[in-house]
Amino acid sequence: MAFRLALLVLGVLELLRPRKVVDFWMGLATTNGDEIDLRPWVYSAARVEGALLVLWVLRRSRSGE
Repeated sequence: MAFRLALLVLGVLELLRPRKVVDFWMGLATTNGDEIDLRPWVYSAARVEGALLVLWVLRRSRSGE
């Protein structure tokens, strides 16, 4: 249950604020985050990922698993 809730929160954040979420994770993954240029489609992909996470969690909760 806690895992699904965490995924739901992450999915909603990616849907609403993809730039902040991607920038946060890129800052953790790199040593010098100031010199990284991301392609514009990365934020759209994060938004799609967020939508898929939300849909997955909602489907799992409706099916009673």
